[in-house]
Amino acid sequence: KDTNGEVLWVWCYPSTTATLRNLLLRKCCLTDENKLLHPFVFGQYRRTWFYITTIEVPDSSILKKVTHFSIVLTAKDFNPEKYAAFTRILCRMYLKHGSPVKMMESYIAVLTKGICQSEENGSFLSKDFDARKAYLAGSIKDIVSQFGMETVILHTALMLKKRIVVYHPKIEAVQEFTRTLPALVWHRQDWTILHSYVHLNADELEALQMCTGYVAGFVDLEVSNRPDLYDVFVNLAESEITIAPLAKEAMAMGKLHKEMGQLIVQSAEDPEKSESQVIQDIALKTREIFTNLAPFSEVSADGEKRVLNLEALKQKRFPPATENFLYHLAAAEQMLKI
Repeated sequence: KDTNGEVLWVWCYPSTTATLRNLLLRKCCLTDENKLLHPFVFGQYRRTWFYITTIEVPDSSILKKVTHFSIVLTAKDFNPEKYAAFTRILCRMYLKHGSPVKMMESYIAVLTKGICQSEENGSFLSKDFDARKAYLAGSIKDIVSQFGMETVILHTALMLKKRIVVYHPKIEAVQEFTRTLPALVWHRQDWTILHSYVHLNADELEALQMCTGYVAGFVDLEVSNRPDLYDVFVNLAESEITIAPLAKEAMAMGKLHKEMGQLIVQSAEDPEKSESQVIQDIALKTREIFTNLAPFSEVSADGEKRVLNLEALKQKRFPPATENFLYHLAAAEQMLKI
C-alpha cells in the first residue's frame, strides 16, 4: 500500500491465476475499508492454503513510498505457526533490502533445504514445525469453557461430516476457533475440512459447497441469512449454536450424546489435563462409538469395503436417537449400500 493509499500487487513467484490473485487481494487487510491491520491471516481455497502477514513500514525503512505491505505464501499444507514464522522473516528482509531478491533466495533455500538464515541471528527450520503440532495448537478447553455441554453439537456435526459455519466480527477469533474444531474428530486428522476465512463471494461459496462437510469461518453476519450454507451455525460473538431445521433429524440428541457431552466437559474442565490429553480422551470415547457400529457392518458383496447391515442395527433396538445417529454416522463414513 503506497503513500497515496493505493494497493498494488507488485511481485509474484512463480505465478498465480487471476482468480487466486483476486481472492488474495480480498483476504489481505490492505484493501479493507475499515483500515484495521491484521498481522496474520490464513485460509484455504480449493485445496490451496494461503498465509498472509501484513506489517506497517517504519519511517526508518528503505521503502520510502510504502506505508504497509503484505507477504502471501501459498502452500499445500496446514501449518499456521510455520508459515507465520517464515513470512515474518521474509518481511524483515523486505524491510531491510526493499527488494524481493533476498526473499526469493530464502524461499528457494527453504523449498530445497528446509532451512534459511534470518536477518537477526538464528535461522528458520521447516522441520521444527511438524503437522501434528499444528493440529494440536488450538484449545478445546477454551471452546468448552464458552459452550459447555453444547460442544457435543459440534462433535456430532463433525462426526456426521455436516457443514458448520462460524461467525465473529474479528477474524482472529474466527481463525482460533475454527482451526481447533477438527481436533474433536482426531481419528480422521483431516484439516482439509477447514476454511477459516471465507467471504460471501460467489466463487468462494461455490468452491465451499463442493465439499461434503466443512468448518467455515466468516466475519460478515450476513452469512446467518444463508441457511443453504450450514447445518450448524455458531455465533461466537453471542456464544450461540443453532442447528438448521433440515439438519435437526440427523442431529437428534440422545443418551449417547449426553454421555459424550459429559465426557468432553469433564475432561476439558480438569485443570490437571493438557490440551492433548483432552483430545485423547475425546478420541477414545469416539472410538467406542465406532465399536458400537462394528457388529452391524459387513464386507460388501464386491469385498471392497465395509457396509452397514441395517436389519441387524434395527434388531438391536437401540434408543431411537442412538440408532438414528449410528445410521447417519454410517452414511457419513460411506458405509451405506446404494
